[in-house]
Amino acid sequence: MNENAELLNYVYQNSQMGVESIDRILDLTEDESFRKVLKEQQKDYMRFHEKAREKLHENGFDEKGLNSFEKMRTYLMINMQTLTDQSVSHIAKMMIQGSSMGITEALQKLHQYENDADKEIRKLMEDLKDFEEKNIERLKKYL
Repeated sequence: MNENAELLNYVYQNSQMGVESIDRILDLTEDESFRKVLKEQQKDYMRFHEKAREKLHENGFDEKGLNSFEKMRTYLMINMQTLTDQSVSHIAKMMIQGSSMGITEALQKLHQYENDADKEIRKLMEDLKDFEEKNIERLKKYL
C-alpha cells in the first residue's frame, strides 16, 4: 500500500475508533463534566475522520474503515472492562490507555515513513498524535 494511503487510513481508522468508543462510553456515565470532555473529544475525532476521508479521496485512495470484527471486539472489550466498574476513574483510565496506544502507533508510522510520505499527510498524523496527548492530559483529572 502507498505510504500516504497507509497514514491517511490510520488516521481514518483511529478517529473512527475514537468516535465509536466514545458513543458506547457516553451510555455508561452520567457525570456531566466527564461527558462534556468526551463529547468535545468525539467532535475532534469526527473532524480528523472527515479530514482523512477528504485527503484519501483527493489522492485517489479509498478509505478503509474498521471492519465488523474490530468494531465488535471494541464493543465487547468496553462492555467487559466496565462490567464491574463503571466509575469515571476507571473509564478515564481506559480512555487514557486507548490514547496511549494511538500515540505509540502514530509515532511508529511517522518514523516508518518520515522520508516517504507527503508533508501535509504527515502533519495530519502529527496533529492526531498531539490531539491524543492532549486527551490524556484532560483525562488525568478524572483518575
